Amino acid sequence: MRFTRALSAAVVLLGLAAAPAAADSSPSASPSQDGDAPTTAGTSFRTATEFEQGQAATANGAAGDYLYWSFPADAEQRPTVRATVKLPETHAAQTWRVDVYDGLRRRQACQWGAQARTADAGTSSVELACVLRTVRAWTEPWANDPLPGTYYVRLTAVNVPTSDLGVPVSTEVRVDSKDIGGAAAVDGSLAEPLVPGIAVTSGADQGDEDEKGAVLSAIEPEDGWSSGWWSDRWVWSGIGAVLAALAGIGGYALTRGSGRPSRVPPGA
Repeated sequence: MRFTRALSAAVVLLGLAAAPAAADSSPSASPSQDGDAPTTAGTSFRTATEFEQGQAATANGAAGDYLYWSFPADAEQRPTVRATVKLPETHAAQTWRVDVYDGLRRRQACQWGAQARTADAGTSSVELACVLRTVRAWTEPWANDPLPGTYYVRLTAVNVPTSDLGVPVSTEVRVDSKDIGGAAAVDGSLAEPLVPGIAVTSGADQGDEDEKGAVLSAIEPEDGWSSGWWSDRWVWSGIGAVLAALAGIGGYALTRGSGRPSRVPPGA
């Protein structure tokens, strides 16, 4: 009976722990703050316009331009980049493409999504999407896994006809992330996120305070950068340990018998 009550308590604990773990699988993007969203785009990696996840960054440009934005992505997030290009009424066929690069400026492949699309003549708009792989807290130096830090979005038209070069367009870019949780946890983390100027900041902490002005980027996730060591995997590991201990206690209770045999000889 005691074993049955202990097992029931363990099941209750398992259900309570499962609730926050299930919540971790929901999208974790910040609420949209369109009032603070940028309305311009950069022309290179160094001049990329910063915006937060959940914001809709807009910009006016021209066919043939390279438009750059940057946003922060943390470990265990799977970002989805969406871009919309609004075209003029009269134009030739244009192929638009969105590419995403990590903090080391390595191009990251899309798991799925329409990364490139051709807008036929007369099409009013074209929509692009790129779902990245889950950001890892740590990886091998030779791997090309996405790592925590700044990510760059580059939007451009490729193979634009000469007649359409310079045609005005309006663009909108938005990034949302899904929190994958402990399923993507790894044993390790970067010393610092891959953010432009992070090395300068670390050096300034120990040196001249004036050098802090050289930091190139100030964007980070709403809750700050994660340390990389905590995930809901620890919760499930703890639950597994408790259940294993209860199973051991129950097995012992069932097999120990009625006690030590009597040492008194029969008939004595």
